[in-house]
Amino acid sequence: MQWLKELEKLGPKKGVITQSVKDVVQSLVDDDLVSKDKIGTSLRNVYHRLEGDLQSRKKRLAELVEQCDALKKGREESDERQEALGELKAIEQKYNELKVEMGQYADNDPAAFEAMKKAIEVAHAAANRWTDNIFTLRQWCSSNFPQAKEQLEHLYNEVGITDDFDYLELPAIPLGPVGDQMLEGKP
Repeated sequence: MQWLKELEKLGPKKGVITQSVKDVVQSLVDDDLVSKDKIGTSLRNVYHRLEGDLQSRKKRLAELVEQCDALKKGREESDERQEALGELKAIEQKYNELKVEMGQYADNDPAAFEAMKKAIEVAHAAANRWTDNIFTLRQWCSSNFPQAKEQLEHLYNEVGITDDFDYLELPAIPLGPVGDQMLEGKP
C-alpha cells in the first residue's frame, strides 16, 4: 500500500490526476497484472492451497492402497491358485484355437450362404430387367427407324446383342455334401 501512496503523490507532479492513478492501479489489480497484497499474504494463500492439495492427494493414496489390499485378498499364492491359473490358460488357448478354426469355416456359414443366394436372386432379376429394357429399346428403334435396320443390327452385334441374346435362367444352386450338412445343422 505504501507504493500506492507514493504513486498518488508522483501523479500530480507529472500531470496525472490522483483519481486516475487509483483507477489504473485498480484495473491492473482486477486483471491480475499486479498484486496489491503484501507478499507474505500471497505466499500464505499459495501455501494453504498447496497444503489442501497435498492432504487430498494423501487421502486418495490411502484409499487406493486400501483398495489394492482388498483386491489382493483371495489371490495369495497357493497350489490351488496355480492350478486354477493353469486351467484358465489352457481354456484360453483352446478358445483361441477354436476361434481360428471357426475362421476357416466362415465360407460355409449358413447365414452367409443364404445372403449370397439372395444376392444372386437380386442380380438375376436385375439382369433380366435390363434384358427386357434392351428388347423394348430394340423394338422401339425398329419401329421408329425401319430404314436403319441394317445399321442397327450392326450396332447390336458390336455391343454383344447377338441372335442368341436372351433372358437368363436362374440355375439351381448345388449344395453338395458340405452345404447339405450345414442346412441340416450338422458340423
